Amino acid sequence: MPQPVVPVDPALPTAAAQGHAPPFDPAASAEEELDRQVRAYVATGVAALLGLDEAGLLRRVEPARRALAEIAADDDASAAARARGDLVPFVLVLDVAPHGPEALVPAMRHRSRGGISVVPPEELAGYLPVDGVAVAPGDRLVVGVDTGGTFRGTTPEAALATVRAAGRTPLTVEEGLALVVVRPDMLRPNRCFSLMGSRRGDQRVPAVWISAGRPKLGWCWDRNPHDWLGAAHAAARVAVSARGR
Repeated sequence: MPQPVVPVDPALPTAAAQGHAPPFDPAASAEEELDRQVRAYVATGVAALLGLDEAGLLRRVEPARRALAEIAADDDASAAARARGDLVPFVLVLDVAPHGPEALVPAMRHRSRGGISVVPPEELAGYLPVDGVAVAPGDRLVVGVDTGGTFRGTTPEAALATVRAAGRTPLTVEEGLALVVVRPDMLRPNRCFSLMGSRRGDQRVPAVWISAGRPKLGWCWDRNPHDWLGAAHAAARVAVSARGR
């Protein structure tokens, strides 16, 4: 039976915004890419959700600019992801508290259409970081992101074991939503991704995919493989500011 789409407040800044993330430039420097991600958050209403304009958000994420200099160059895993088109060098993940992650859903884009969710807010709040995934409150950079196309057709359960054995970390719900907000080009038909870093104590694994031409936050069973759904993971998280900055 189809799951109903969760309604959102149309006055929510991320629901009301009509803007789109500026296109990604692979030739841009890391600092230029950080500025582009800030503009993506402004265009999609996330900055307004936090009560910030572009200048205010730039000031808030200034520690991220300093942290970029400490991010290691590509390792073998990142080079492999780049070769198959699955690499995102870094994603700026904003702490949107006191709003829940559902407030980011309308900020996702696929072409001209905004995101939807079939996970009720009270249920989404129960998705917490899995053991071994330490996420401190505050803004952060998630670096060396691989959208996990090699795991298409693999169960999330098996993918998680492989990711951990490689010394990498699975993306959480918040990080996956942020990824689609700032890099909507990475959510592609038949190359979508589960977010194994968040679980609620059962066999449901959150995921983002394309449904009826829109980005959709939902979930799949951890022992069900899908040939259109990979598993997103990253090299590391870098905290850049504490909550309330």
